[in-house]
Amino acid sequence: MIRKLLASFVVVAGVVTAAPAFAQDDTVNVLYAGSLVNLMERSVGPAFEKATGQHFRGYAAGSNKIANEIKGKLRRGDVFISASPKVNTSLMGQANGDHVTWYVNFAESPLMIGYNPQSRFAADFKSKRWDQVLQEPGIRIGRTDPKLDPKGAFTVEMMTKAAELYHQPDLVEKTLGDAENPAQVLPEETLVGRLQSGQLDAGFFYSTETSDLKIPALRPAPELQAKASYTLTILSDAPNRAGASSFVDFLLSAQGRTLLKQHGVDVVKPTITGNVQAMPPSVQAVIDAAAQ
Repeated sequence: MIRKLLASFVVVAGVVTAAPAFAQDDTVNVLYAGSLVNLMERSVGPAFEKATGQHFRGYAAGSNKIANEIKGKLRRGDVFISASPKVNTSLMGQANGDHVTWYVNFAESPLMIGYNPQSRFAADFKSKRWDQVLQEPGIRIGRTDPKLDPKGAFTVEMMTKAAELYHQPDLVEKTLGDAENPAQVLPEETLVGRLQSGQLDAGFFYSTETSDLKIPALRPAPELQAKASYTLTILSDAPNRAGASSFVDFLLSAQGRTLLKQHGVDVVKPTITGNVQAMPPSVQAVIDAAAQ
C-alpha cells in the first residue's frame, strides 16, 4: 500500500511540478475580433513567439462581445484588437471605465458575400446577382449578431442599402428576416467553419477571411461597400504591459504588416485616436516608422 501511495505521489508531483513552456509573465493575452482567428492563431501568434520568445494567448469573439466582457470585468487582457473604432470609443472615458485611452487604426477589410463551392446554389452565384441568390428558397445564410459584432451590423446596413439600390423594399426581410434571426445568427468565430463544413450555403465575411481560406466570394457594388476598420490598443489594466507593447510593436512592424497583407488584410497608414501621451514610447516609434 505504501509503495502504491508513493507511486501515486510521484505521478501527481510530476503533473504539478511540470514546467510550462513559457513563464506566466511572458504570456501576452490578446483579445481580438473573431474574423482574425486564422491570421492570429496560425500566423501572427507563432511569428511573434518566434521573434520575441514570449507566449501569445488569443481569445476571439465579436468585438462588441469582447468589449462587453471587459466592461463587465468578465475578461482581462493585455491587447484588444477590434473591427470598429466605435467599439473602442465605448470603452473610453470615466463613464465607460477608462479601459481604453488610445487606439490605432492599422488595417481594413471589406465585407464580402462568401459561398460554399459545393453548395447547390454555387452555380447561381456565378450567373445571377448575389442578392437574387440570397432570396432563393432553401438557401442557408450565416451572419453574426449585429449587437455583438460590427460585421453583423455592417451586414444589416449593407442589405438595407441594397434594398434601396435595387428597388426591393422587402429585401432585408426576404434575406435576413429579423435582425437577430436565430436561424442565421452565429458566433463570429464559428461562421467560417459552418460554411466550410457545408452547414451553410453562403454568409457575410470580411475579405481577410475569404482570401485567407480560399472561400469563393463576391464583392458588392461600391455604393454598398462596408468594411472592417481594425484597431488595436493596450488595455489600461493590462497585467503584462511590457509584453503588450512588444506585441503591438511586432504587429505594426514591417514583418507584422507583411503577415497582414499575406492574409488578405488591407494595411493602412496607422492613425492614432485618444491620448497619445499614454502610449508606450516603443509603440509611438514603430507607428512613426510605419507612417513614413
